[in-house]
Amino acid sequence: MEERYKVTQKAGMYGMIGNIFLLAFKAGVAFTSRSQAMIADCINSAGDIFASLMTAIGNKIASAPGDEDHNFGHGKAEYIFSLFIAISMIVVSIKTIIDAVVTLFKGNDIVFSWWLIAVCIITITTKLGLYIYTRAMYKKYNNILLEASMQDHRNDCVITTFTLISILLSLKGINWFDSVVGICISAWICKIGIEIFMESYNILMDKSIDENTKDVILDLARAYKAIKAVNNISSAPVGYQYVIFLTIAVDGGMTTIESHKLADNLEKNIAELDKVYKAIVHVEPYL
Repeated sequence: MEERYKVTQKAGMYGMIGNIFLLAFKAGVAFTSRSQAMIADCINSAGDIFASLMTAIGNKIASAPGDEDHNFGHGKAEYIFSLFIAISMIVVSIKTIIDAVVTLFKGNDIVFSWWLIAVCIITITTKLGLYIYTRAMYKKYNNILLEASMQDHRNDCVITTFTLISILLSLKGINWFDSVVGICISAWICKIGIEIFMESYNILMDKSIDENTKDVILDLARAYKAIKAVNNISSAPVGYQYVIFLTIAVDGGMTTIESHKLADNLEKNIAELDKVYKAIVHVEPYL
């Protein structure tokens, strides 16, 4: 688990360094050229810096072990900070959509510069490298903060590709496409923000573990012949993992020592699952 948090911290720092570099490069070119697509792209990079900062802080807090006040650790910090990322994405995207729509109807004269082309190419190359790295780490460690960063890097590649197309079209005098791309970029950022918000919200509101994992847990319990029935199963998320509460029924004639030993063994079996932080098994007589 410690390695999981270290990798997430490293991915957040890489993202922050890359985004600060891109923002500094984009800002001057975007506002001198008056390209709405590039301005939207620039604002997106500023949002990325905030997202990387939230990833680093949220991951640091989530990595803290359980204590007397937080018995199941601080794992939900991942989702609290991913919620901040989502809200910032939604707010920024709505503002950029409004600006791009105004420009679409009022008109916009883009000042073409080869620096615009250079910025796009450098951005796509940088973001593609960050996406490949973060995707590999997300597949290995299944961290929502890594998922948010991965999606962000991927989206930036697509966004900047369309920005590049709009800049090239401006050479032919097709300036309206720049505003359309600005609107589409912002709408996409908003969509991704809403998706991350809902995923974080569900965890913070104690959404139950998925049905497939629940079935695996029930199969583990049913594998014990001494367990006559599983009367109840519930769960509570503690970050990316869950605490599982299970009530099993055994023969009323079983001794207390035997029933507790059975419960302990089942708890150990369940706790071996990747999505399980801790299992708590309650025993009652079978009626």
